[in-house]
Amino acid sequence: MVAGSDPLPNITDGSASELGPIDRVPLHDAIVNRLRDMIIEGELPPGSRIHETQMGQRLGVSRTPLREAIKFLASEGLVELVPARGAVVRQFSTKDIKDMLLVLKTLEILAGRLACEHATDGQIAHIRSMHDEMLGHYREGRRMEYYKLNQGIHSAIAALSDNEPLAYTHGMLQTRLKRVRFVGHQGEENWAKAVAEHEEMIAALEARDAARLSEIIERHLSAAWERVEASI
Repeated sequence: MVAGSDPLPNITDGSASELGPIDRVPLHDAIVNRLRDMIIEGELPPGSRIHETQMGQRLGVSRTPLREAIKFLASEGLVELVPARGAVVRQFSTKDIKDMLLVLKTLEILAGRLACEHATDGQIAHIRSMHDEMLGHYREGRRMEYYKLNQGIHSAIAALSDNEPLAYTHGMLQTRLKRVRFVGHQGEENWAKAVAEHEEMIAALEARDAARLSEIIERHLSAAWERVEASI
């Protein structure tokens, strides 16, 4: 739930085998996640070059896993591999962003309608729990944690459409718009409006009111473009 340290488990409650394996994030995923966060937060701004030697030293990793991570980010559309320059953080034009948000909005409206039809009560309850956890991050001012869970909710609704091509295309566009959507939450007023819109979305999903959910998503993502447009 809300950020905070969970109490340590009592290891006397069961055998070591019952506790299960300790989750370890693979080095590749750790590097990808770190670089992606640096792009989202603007530490690596659009158009900037990722210097492998300097970045490797900074992250404490060798060039081989770093290069593989950069290639992965290139496959997501966040990085471009430019001849004679190397890896460069991708810079989207205003038209690129507007066009992608238009398609994303169309996909999410369709996904919301399908989710109202196909989702189980348990699946909708899970999204509500994600939303409640997100609100905890909002109240504590944890912007990156809030943002990641926010994007997770949008992805979860797309998944509830039970339409693989829709979910795949939505995921691709959402990845490319990560930095843009993060910027759209800047400022207390913008952030508060986004939270209120999300609350309306979840309530409409719980009521399985497809028409209401479509209207809210339309308004939510149209407002997202207005917030983004003002910042670029």
